[in-house]
Amino acid sequence: MKSFPTHWRLLVMGICFIGTAFAEQAKSMPPNVVFILADDLGRGDYSAFGTKDIHTPNIDRIFHEGMSFENFYANSPVCSPSRAAILSGCYPDRVGVPGLIREEKLDTNWGWLSPKAKLIPTFLKPAGYHSAIVGKWNLGLSAPNIPIDRGFDESFAFLGDMMDDYYTHLRHGLNLMRHNREEVSPQGHATDVFTQWACDYITERSKHHQPFFLYLAYNAPHDPIQPPQEWLDKVRAREPGMTAKRTKLVALIEHMDSGIGKVLETLDNTGAAANTLVVMNSDNGGILANGANNGPWRGEKQHMYEGGIRVPCGARWPGHIAAGSRTERIAMGMDWLPTMVEMAGQKIPEGIDGRSLLSTLQGKDEPVPADREYYFVRREGGPVYGGKTIEALRKGDWKLLQDNPFAPQELYNLKNDPREEYDMISKAPKVLNEMRAALRTHIQIGGAVPWQAPEGKQP
Repeated sequence: MKSFPTHWRLLVMGICFIGTAFAEQAKSMPPNVVFILADDLGRGDYSAFGTKDIHTPNIDRIFHEGMSFENFYANSPVCSPSRAAILSGCYPDRVGVPGLIREEKLDTNWGWLSPKAKLIPTFLKPAGYHSAIVGKWNLGLSAPNIPIDRGFDESFAFLGDMMDDYYTHLRHGLNLMRHNREEVSPQGHATDVFTQWACDYITERSKHHQPFFLYLAYNAPHDPIQPPQEWLDKVRAREPGMTAKRTKLVALIEHMDSGIGKVLETLDNTGAAANTLVVMNSDNGGILANGANNGPWRGEKQHMYEGGIRVPCGARWPGHIAAGSRTERIAMGMDWLPTMVEMAGQKIPEGIDGRSLLSTLQGKDEPVPADREYYFVRREGGPVYGGKTIEALRKGDWKLLQDNPFAPQELYNLKNDPREEYDMISKAPKVLNEMRAALRTHIQIGGAVPWQAPEGKQP
């Protein structure tokens, strides 16, 4: 048999060496991150939770192939503050976002993302990450508070709080869809648009030997509850006894789940899945009037009861997170920033409020200090709130809350009373005084950061 010429043998050996070198580099490269955030997804609104009337095989896949958080909280019962906390690693009022940032008149706007606040992309950049947002931003409508100004390398974003129509993508007649700084008008249902943008981004970045961070924030299942007709027909046929409201909501969620499946498939097809952390989370609880399922807990979106702030959270990272694992660790949205920073091999920044979850994800469920405090805040206008805040504080088994600025505080022991049915405000005076003092401290610290846009500035 005739042997290859020497120069061909050297060429083949060189190619093999380069391929091996790239494989070794890939092993040592920090993990990619795909952070999927649903909008108003209730704690029980996915089938892996045990809910029988909804089919979410792709959301379930993240939970089954990774870790389920049994006690995960959003930092606020509404959109903007929760998103500010996730991206900054801080309590939202400490980065100037205690309430919703809106595109309407300034007197309906209750947040201004602090110029001093650093977001996830900034902390990942020293580790070589390329970062992108796809979907809902809700943290600013103009420079310097749009994603491309806050550290993201690429932005395919809807800047506003909600769409008035999933097909026109408009809010009060305004087009708030942007590719970086350019106004764009994509065609189709917003969920499909965001899914395609996310898949295109993953496909493109997988060609580069560089880790990426993708923040994929769907508008679904936020109002308006507007699923594509074929998904509505599918749920109606499968669940003929379901209420009309619940049917529409389930169809909207299942449509989003299909999009998440395409994202996971793209990770598989590009080979990126093996070195990618995928997180599934929600920004707050669901709306009961829309037919949401918040599990057995009291309350819903906009409220400080458990149903408003306790949210789904699952994480998958092959080879690092055990499939089918669960953790009882109490955690919050702001904990993801230090987790990602530590995963990237960087030093966790000082001055943030979040705590890294990396040891928990890796199966070393180190106990969180019993004295850790979990603080929740929301500022809002209108006659119900009057521009004031509502707050809650959890410490250990105890939770102090004020769900309306004009109503008394309430105190619950969540270990004995997880559904918050028995107010202990008059029965545990020592605990009450301690909790009130701790809550005042949080409010005072948050008060040091302006939350309204400077004069002459838009949100």
